[in-house]
Amino acid sequence: MKITMKWLSLLLLVLCVGQPGNAQQLPKLFLVGDSISIYYTPFLQADTASLIQFSRKTSPTPETIAQQLSDPNVQGGNSRMVLDYLKGRYADKAFHPEFVAINCGLHDIKRIPKTNAIAIDAAEYRDNLAAILALVQSRGGHLVWINTTPVNDARHNALSKEFFRYNADVKRYNEIAEKLFKQNNVPTIDLYTFTAQMGDGHYIDHVHFDEPTRMLQAAFIAGFLNSYLSSPVPSH
Repeated sequence: MKITMKWLSLLLLVLCVGQPGNAQQLPKLFLVGDSISIYYTPFLQADTASLIQFSRKTSPTPETIAQQLSDPNVQGGNSRMVLDYLKGRYADKAFHPEFVAINCGLHDIKRIPKTNAIAIDAAEYRDNLAAILALVQSRGGHLVWINTTPVNDARHNALSKEFFRYNADVKRYNEIAEKLFKQNNVPTIDLYTFTAQMGDGHYIDHVHFDEPTRMLQAAFIAGFLNSYLSSPVPSH
């Protein structure tokens, strides 16, 4: 699917963004995500300016995004790392966002080329996600899940020699998350399907996407959040 400004304009229309209100009255949303999210963060922050008070685990700057992709102080890492990070953040009583958007999976499915060992096995992945959900809810927050974007096996593993990834693992781990969160009434933003529909022509390296794709991903997430926050939020 070719990305055009027509597609982008249509997506932005669903945001229904009005004039910004009092920022202090907007709900707080905190994002923890992988390097895909680092790339779309500037666009998402702009798209949701009148909808939420947006923050994330160390917001990247446009000038240094490329250097921050693997920085553990900026990106979320695997599900174990996200859980540990949130435990630390919630130790600060001032940290109480109404909504916590989480994306983790790409770093869980890393495989060592020589042994094919996976970074975080499926059982631990599910347990970590369940623990993240329980933690957020115990602090009065609502979790929003953003699933993992596609991997092109041949491209990824030709360019990445330190570790491999496989789209079959992406799908399997997305299904684990979807089942868990569906059972617990947690909304899932299906960034996998949305991105996959664009085809394989938008990678700039082994796993990241070009700027038009990032803009569309941000608009898609913002549109989902606009609809979600306009409806009564289910109780825990």
